Amino acid sequence: MHLFNKRSSGEISEPEVPAAAPYRDPARPVPERVRDLLARMTLEEKVAQMLCLWQQKTGTLVDAQGRFDPALARASFVARHGLGQVGRPSDAGTSGHEPEKGRTAREQAALANAIQRFFLEETRLGIPVLFHEECLHGLAAVGATSFPQPIALASTFDPALVEALYAMAAREARARGVHQALTPVLDVARDPRWGRVEETFGEDPFLVATLGVAAVRGFQGDGTFRDGRHVLATLKHCAAHGQPEGGMNCGPVNVSERELRDVFLHPFREAVRKAGAASVMASYNEIDGIPSHANRWLLRDVLRGEWGFEGFVVSDYYAILELFDRPETHGHHVARDRKEAALLAVRAGVNIELPDPDCYPHLAELVREGLLEEAELDALVAPMLAWKFRLGLFEDPYVDPDEAERLAGCAEHRALARRAATEAIILLKNDDVLPLDPARLRTLAVIGPNAHRSLLGGYSGVPKHNVTVLDGLRARLGDRVAVHYHEGCQITVGGSWHEDTVVRPDPEEDRRRIAGAVATAREADAVVLVLGGNEQTAREAWSRTHLGDRTSLDLFGQQQELAEAVLALGKPTVVLLLGGRPLSVPYLAEHAPALLECWYLGQETGHAVADVLFGDASPGGKLPISIPRSVGHLPVFYNHKPSARRGYLFDDASALFPFGFGLSYTTFALENLRLEPATIPRDGTARVRIDVTNTGDRAGAEVVQLYIRDCVSSVTRPVKELRGFERVHLAPGETRTVTFDLTPEHLAFHDLNMNYVVEPGDFEIMVGSSSRDEDLQRIMLHVT
Repeated sequence: MHLFNKRSSGEISEPEVPAAAPYRDPARPVPERVRDLLARMTLEEKVAQMLCLWQQKTGTLVDAQGRFDPALARASFVARHGLGQVGRPSDAGTSGHEPEKGRTAREQAALANAIQRFFLEETRLGIPVLFHEECLHGLAAVGATSFPQPIALASTFDPALVEALYAMAAREARARGVHQALTPVLDVARDPRWGRVEETFGEDPFLVATLGVAAVRGFQGDGTFRDGRHVLATLKHCAAHGQPEGGMNCGPVNVSERELRDVFLHPFREAVRKAGAASVMASYNEIDGIPSHANRWLLRDVLRGEWGFEGFVVSDYYAILELFDRPETHGHHVARDRKEAALLAVRAGVNIELPDPDCYPHLAELVREGLLEEAELDALVAPMLAWKFRLGLFEDPYVDPDEAERLAGCAEHRALARRAATEAIILLKNDDVLPLDPARLRTLAVIGPNAHRSLLGGYSGVPKHNVTVLDGLRARLGDRVAVHYHEGCQITVGGSWHEDTVVRPDPEEDRRRIAGAVATAREADAVVLVLGGNEQTAREAWSRTHLGDRTSLDLFGQQQELAEAVLALGKPTVVLLLGGRPLSVPYLAEHAPALLECWYLGQETGHAVADVLFGDASPGGKLPISIPRSVGHLPVFYNHKPSARRGYLFDDASALFPFGFGLSYTTFALENLRLEPATIPRDGTARVRIDVTNTGDRAGAEVVQLYIRDCVSSVTRPVKELRGFERVHLAPGETRTVTFDLTPEHLAFHDLNMNYVVEPGDFEIMVGSSSRDEDLQRIMLHVT
């Protein structure tokens, strides 16, 4: 691909760079090194830093087998001008949608070293490349550790655990030569029809922000990157991607500026200000008619101007092209062609185009035509160079393949993934069925389309170990209990996330399967019924032929028939829901003796389920997103405005299961709520305390949640908003005092004049075990 005009044979080449050039001196401050390097760069070299190679790395850097080919590199534009990033080296030699054929840890580390050596030793300026990878719930590569999807991590309400998991992912990634993770997703998910709910931390901006800050700190450590174990985090998708029109991925987002700031931008603001996130990814969607990749107000005025962001903005894959037109998905048609799309994106402040050179190769031409100033490119290239210096890539760019192989999926990381999966499981209902007692079982029927299926969700790698529910139950019970399995029915045929076409199973064949499953269940002492969705029924809809958003939240296919037939037997039955989005399951809520929401739990799914079902661990997860009664009840998020839930004719307007809800095998008493002082100035702090006692006979965890309500305000405010939480582990009979500090940032919002302020007046403080009114205790705070 010819990205730049070739020189004539008589043109003078750029001067050689002296070995003692200031930018090569690690003792000099990073800003000085950046200035010196920028001053030496040609226009083409600057533009090259704003480009990435992903699928086009084959034929430019690597051969068809995924091996670095120096001859290809020397013949390409990168030999003359360098390159900003290489995308997903883990999938070199594949189509990009065949994760099982990707590079092993050792192979990826060796490939990264070979590519990096070329750029440092064979390009004029010796500027290293950044390698980026997907790390949504672990590095998405062969052999890497796969932990629960973010929606499941949010169920833990455990920021320390989230930080540890992303630090683990960073360590595995950096050992392979990776420098940037395209994670965490900070979208606030307010429409469960949207197929990307699994990638989010749920519906509440405070929870998303808290866990987002933890994820960034896990990825980036102390921000110095001196230990070679951390990577740059990328906040995505900025902004408001989680409430698209109609629940369809990439759809327009119709919100006011106030709603945008208080709900959707809040997690990004917190992750930038409190965790120093190095990178942000702009979102596919438009807000008020302006696509995010062309939104100067969003990416310059707010992100950089108001928040002081000093990192760099990456485009979402092909999103700059979509400012013009991308027929396989959509076009915004705010640009006439690729060239104008590049102009709009640069003006908006997008530093680099991902995943392949498409529109940004026109930047040099735009400068020569006077439509862009070269200084505008300088301002976008400078922060990317700065992070390459801060990562130490000019001095220490290589990794140890032995260490990469040792870390990949190691026992320590596997144990942490199992702990996370166990903490994430949410007990929604239990009519004295759980925990199961193996001593009282002779046979156990494990039934359902998700009972013996690898279910990791989107953006997953290929872990060394992948334990299904059936695998985990059999491992836990051994030879003591006969475990009989039946699929019961299928959700889809095949069902891989990467398969574009979704094929429904034949209903008659499924009914025959259901009959077989009932026969299996009839002979068992107890039944574990594993239902839900799969990686095709909820996923990123990235094109017109690869869809994943839905108009229904009911159980897909014949699963309802299967459930009704099995539950009609009257056996002690435990129903597990696995999948990427909340499903409306009123029948199960009424008729299942026990019901658990599991989401996608990662490679240790089966072990975590067994730990919980047999009482080795007590479930302690809480819902990070409300479960609706039906799709007709949407929106159902708990933090609604006072006029929003007046009621429906012939139906209940509440959620089937509300945000923050989750049961345990033990019981907890929350008592003695107090507030000190009861009156504070607008810049003051109040301390809220409550005593939590485990009143049962088992150890367990309770998530104590604090909500506020501004009783009278200049603009309408939600009926309640989460402003604090703490996961507390207690032994039987143990009491602990949980303390929350309420500061101005917990009480502030954007007022009538769009100022971020605390208004004087009364605030209702609510503390309890879920967002339900009946689960909350109240006390009043007065602000003067």
